[in-house]
Amino acid sequence: MALIVHKYGGTSMGSTERILNVAKRVAKWHRAGHKMVVVPSAMSGETNRLLGLAKELSPAQKGAGYGRELDALAATGEQASSALLSIALQAEGVDAISFTGWQVPVRTNSSFTKARIESIEDARIHAALEAGKVVIVTGFQGIDPDGHITTLGRGGSDTSAVAVAAALKADECLIFTDVDGVYTTDPRVVPEARRMERVSFEEMLEMASLGSKVLQIRSVEFAGKYKVPLRVLSSFTPWDIDVETEAKSGTLITLEESEEMEQAVVSGIAFNRDEAKISVLGVPDKPGIAFQILGAVAAANVEVDVIIQNLSKDGKTDFSFTVHRNDYQKSLDLLKGEVASELGAADVVGDPRICKVSIVGIGMRSHVGVASRMFKSLSDEGINIQMISTSEIKTSVVIDEKYMELAVRALHREFDLDQPTDSLSS
Repeated sequence: MALIVHKYGGTSMGSTERILNVAKRVAKWHRAGHKMVVVPSAMSGETNRLLGLAKELSPAQKGAGYGRELDALAATGEQASSALLSIALQAEGVDAISFTGWQVPVRTNSSFTKARIESIEDARIHAALEAGKVVIVTGFQGIDPDGHITTLGRGGSDTSAVAVAAALKADECLIFTDVDGVYTTDPRVVPEARRMERVSFEEMLEMASLGSKVLQIRSVEFAGKYKVPLRVLSSFTPWDIDVETEAKSGTLITLEESEEMEQAVVSGIAFNRDEAKISVLGVPDKPGIAFQILGAVAAANVEVDVIIQNLSKDGKTDFSFTVHRNDYQKSLDLLKGEVASELGAADVVGDPRICKVSIVGIGMRSHVGVASRMFKSLSDEGINIQMISTSEIKTSVVIDEKYMELAVRALHREFDLDQPTDSLSS
C-alpha cells in the first residue's frame, strides 16, 4: 500500500461535474489500496473573482492590514473546493475529511500574499489516513506564527502539494492538470513537440525558471530538495482508466537519470516572451560599476535576468541586462534619471520587444559543441543573437521577439526533439 498525494488544478475543479470526476478518480485509487491525500486548487476563476472584489472596495490596495485580509479572503477559494471534494467523495461511498492549512497546520512565515512554508505537522493527517479516510488539504495557504492565515502566491497549490508529500514521506506526488505531461516545447508553437516520459529535477527546474508554465518553480525546488518523485498528468483522461496504467502515464520528474536522458543532448526548448532589455551606454569601466547600476534596480524591487558587459574602449563600456516586461518602464525611468547622471553615462536605451529562448538538457554536460549548434541553427534562419547566458545544462539567447516562434521551431528540429526517445542519439 503506497501513500500517494494528488494535486488538482483550478481547471480540474472548475465545476461540480469536474469535481465529481475528480472524486471518482481519487476513489478509484483509494479502492486500489492506496492511502490518499488530495490537494485541490480553488475552482477556476474563483481567486481572481475574490481579489477583484477586494480591488473594487480598495482600488489603491493599501491599508495597514490589507495583506492580512487579502489572504483571509483568497484562502476561502481553496476551502470551498476542498469541502466540495470531500462531499463528492462521501457521495461516492468513500470516507473523506477536509482540513484547511491552519487545521493541519501548515506553518509559514508572515509574508502575506507570498508566504513561504516553514514546516508541516503531519500527525493529524496520518491519524485520518490510519482511520481509513481520504484526506483533503487546502492548497495555497497556511498559518503564520501569530495565527494569521497566509497564502503562498500564484501557483502555490503546487508547492503545497509537494510540501505535504515531503512531510508525509509520500511515495509519489501526482500533479493533475490540463495537459498530459511535460513536452519538449509548447505544442502550440511546435505541433511536433513530444511528451517526455521522464525528466530530471534539474532540467525541470531550468525549464520552469525559463518560461515553462507546467509547474510552479517553487514546487520543483521543493521536490528536488526533499527527493519527492513528481508526475505530471492530465485530469481530463477518462477517470475509470485502471490505476496501474494511470500510474505510468504523464511525465515523471525524478532524481534518477535514465539511459534515455543520457542519450539526449537537449531535452527541451523553453521560451519567455515577457522580457525587456535595458542598456546603459558609455559608463566608466571601473570596479563597482555593475553594483551601482544593478544595486539601484534591485532597490526598486526589480529582478534582473541576463546580464552582459561589453569590452572596454577608451575607458568606457556598455552594460546591458534584461528585466520582466512589467518592470521595463520603471527601470528605464530610474536609470535615465539620477543614476545615469551619477554614473556619467552617455545614454540609457531600451527595447521591450525581445524574448528569451533556451535549450535545456543534462546531456549538455558531456557533449561539446552544443551551443555552437544552437548558434548556427539560428544563424541559418537569419536570427540575430543580442545576448547569451549559459549554465551547465542550459544555454539561453535573447533575440527579437518577432523571431521567437521561428527560433523555437528551428532548434526543435536541430536537436531532433520531434523524434521518439529511442531514436535519439548523441
